Amino acid sequence: LMSSMSMVLAYSALTRGRLKSFRIWILSTAILGMTFLAFQVFEFRDFAVHGLTPKTNLFGTTFFTLTGFHGAHVTLGVVWLLSLYFYSFRPGGVTPERNLDVDLAALYWHFVDVVWIVIFTVVYLLGVFEGF
Repeated sequence: LMSSMSMVLAYSALTRGRLKSFRIWILSTAILGMTFLAFQVFEFRDFAVHGLTPKTNLFGTTFFTLTGFHGAHVTLGVVWLLSLYFYSFRPGGVTPERNLDVDLAALYWHFVDVVWIVIFTVVYLLGVFEGF
């Protein structure tokens, strides 16, 4: 969830005309997203080694489907953020006056974070699918 904060800081830096700070924060957001994905790959592998796969039971199917789709959306977001980062080096690519693409990426990123809060609560904290 720290990536939402870094995304806000990236957007804020851009709207204030601080392109260098924008680059630092947008790259930080992408790195946090990639870190999340690395942990997800580790978790998927660890669960599979211990016998939990999508074929094991309803919990396995539900878990891998929910978290897998979320991971796919995080991957898309990371690609988008990195595109904005590299695009910011192009003259006129990312500017305070032309920031709709950054605004949309920020909204997408926050939505993905909110979805993760719901998935984390339902699957990890409440264990709703545990009995299956």
